[in-house]
Amino acid sequence: MAKTQTIHARVAPDLKAEVERILKKLGMNTTDAINLYFNQIKLKKGLPFEIKIPNKTTLETFKKTDKGEELTSYNSLEEFFEKMGA
Repeated sequence: MAKTQTIHARVAPDLKAEVERILKKLGMNTTDAINLYFNQIKLKKGLPFEIKIPNKTTLETFKKTDKGEELTSYNSLEEFFEKMGA
């Protein structure tokens, strides 16, 4: 049996519950996700995603979409691609 260590982390209860629901749908638990994340950090020699401060336009867009403003919906992926000109 492989040796393991315990990680203790404080997380907001609502965030933990939401993430655990998502992981369950993916067939994973929190331990699986942490191991996956750590292995990706090891593989990439850093975080496995880009982190940067959003620019002014992006921040304004986030505020609008959080309010449900300026959202567009499509009936299918094909309709989306058609509207995007792809």
